[in-house]
Amino acid sequence: MKILILGAGVTGLSIGKLLHEEHDVTILEKDSQIGGIAKTKQVENVTYHTVGGHCFNSKYLDVLSFVFNVLDKDQWHKITRKSTINLGPYNIDYPIEYSVRQIYDHDPDLAFEITRDFLSARDDNRYLNLEEWFRKKFGNKLSDLYFIPYNTKIWGRSPMQMSSQWVQDKLPVPNKKVFFESLMERRVDTMPHAQFYYPNSNDQQTFIDALSCGLNIICNKSVREIKRCGDKWLVNAQYESDLVISTIPLNVLPFCLVDAPQFVLDCARKLKYNKVSNVLWESCPTKDTWTYQPSNDSIFHRYIHIGNYYLPNRNYTITECVGARSYEEMVEQGARDPFLIRPLDYHVSDHAYVVFDENRDKAVDTILGYLRSVGLISIGRFGQWEYFNMDVCIKQSINTYHKIKNQL
Repeated sequence: MKILILGAGVTGLSIGKLLHEEHDVTILEKDSQIGGIAKTKQVENVTYHTVGGHCFNSKYLDVLSFVFNVLDKDQWHKITRKSTINLGPYNIDYPIEYSVRQIYDHDPDLAFEITRDFLSARDDNRYLNLEEWFRKKFGNKLSDLYFIPYNTKIWGRSPMQMSSQWVQDKLPVPNKKVFFESLMERRVDTMPHAQFYYPNSNDQQTFIDALSCGLNIICNKSVREIKRCGDKWLVNAQYESDLVISTIPLNVLPFCLVDAPQFVLDCARKLKYNKVSNVLWESCPTKDTWTYQPSNDSIFHRYIHIGNYYLPNRNYTITECVGARSYEEMVEQGARDPFLIRPLDYHVSDHAYVVFDENRDKAVDTILGYLRSVGLISIGRFGQWEYFNMDVCIKQSINTYHKIKNQL
């Protein structure tokens, strides 16, 4: 069977890797470099992620098996996540709800308010929006101190305007007993991302290149037109296939489809996403892997200490903020922090984070329903319009591969 895959990010490469030995697979990629938002760039012999800070771990055994079959496990090193949250004059460990004892050392009154509110919070499992989810889970003080200002930054809008759906299984949420125990003794984050793997080459592109090995990938090839011709698909009036698998963003894909109905196009227009702007810095030494910045005093929402992904460690940090920010604005902001020594590079992404606003659920369901009705498969972070990490994108590819295999 001839299969055309649209997009050579982690999702497109993974499904291509799984299918190519049994089928005639071609991947079209609009950019000159493969990898999607996980791609890397090298500046002054330092390799960094231009969108986010991508690392790998998974709770899914089939994903772990797939990844280590693509790039042997001995080609990776394992890193313990050491994340902190900046609260102005001091940093505390992530997750904040396990770090009230640290807060107490700096501000006993604040620690008391957090404890009182957390233990008094009433969670009825009904949430009108993301802000309500935070308040019912963590109480008002933790929400006002960290969760609401930080999430306002990363989503570029008030959590009151967002659905709580995206946050499921993304945060460690202690019950009252676990929270109380954390006041007695220090607890640590035990979710899968508490430790992660990174290639020994100190470059995530090593894994991406291994994924691409043996695949027919055509770069610099934007998709302009997708047309159904009987039992075949025709893309750009040039590439014919029996099956199309798309990782193109759902706010873009419908406009490539010939004869897509107006109601689908209308739904695509309602989908919102955020760009991110990054600057790579030479920085001071730190043991952290991430530092979250909830304060409104900074445009940055996190520091990604990419140098601590490396083996051996090096002193480099990525500062990230939502939206298209100028190089001058970001460097001026960074100059206020003596931790950041010298800017090395700058990048503004296109799609980075999907936004879970009041239109998202209905619009996505409508678009995906239409795509299923015409036999076009859409997977991945932007193909499902979900906040998927790398391992979930790979999991989707594995599940899709088995579904296709079972249908043949």
